[in-house]
Amino acid sequence: MLLVIGTTNLAKGRELTELLAPHGFLVKTLQEFSTSIEVVEDGATFADNARRKASQQAKHLGRWVLADDSGLEVHALQGAPGIYSARYAGQDASDADNNAKLLAELEAIPGNKRGARYYCHVSVADPSGTVRAESSGVCGGRIRSEGSGSNGFGYDPLFEVVEYHATFGQLGLHVKRALSHRGRAMRAVVPKLVCIASQGEWDD
Repeated sequence: MLLVIGTTNLAKGRELTELLAPHGFLVKTLQEFSTSIEVVEDGATFADNARRKASQQAKHLGRWVLADDSGLEVHALQGAPGIYSARYAGQDASDADNNAKLLAELEAIPGNKRGARYYCHVSVADPSGTVRAESSGVCGGRIRSEGSGSNGFGYDPLFEVVEYHATFGQLGLHVKRALSHRGRAMRAVVPKLVCIASQGEWDD
């Protein structure tokens, strides 16, 4: 049963393969489909963007497609950067640019007021483009005043998981995968996909 992950990120593909392979699923990324399309992420929410990516790509490829959209929400900034997390400092911003802007925005905010959360929404669409399963995951924490650790990407060096007294940039891959918003959302959607497949609805 083929499931296409709506990303070229091989790490995401490996993560989902580990979860789905025992249930008879074959996971591929968009890197393996030369005809895949670039979906415009112009939704108002993470859920909107995940649905767009899954639905449009699935209909175009004629395959089951899983897509996710995620980002950082800082409470003191009324949920910013939110859906603009990847381009917080501009359309072509680097991780360093985005982190610098976030620290500047929080400069006057004390550490105990820097609560934040990573949020992820996952959508799965069938070959007709109809969304058939969804899930979400959250990981709470706070934003440090300076980065620590070189693991991960994006805001990971600034995002501290309070219970571990460490940032995502410091935590190892397996610990981060267990705690992360994306890991939680992916694990939550697996039973739904298994249920759909058990009803004989999977075409591939």
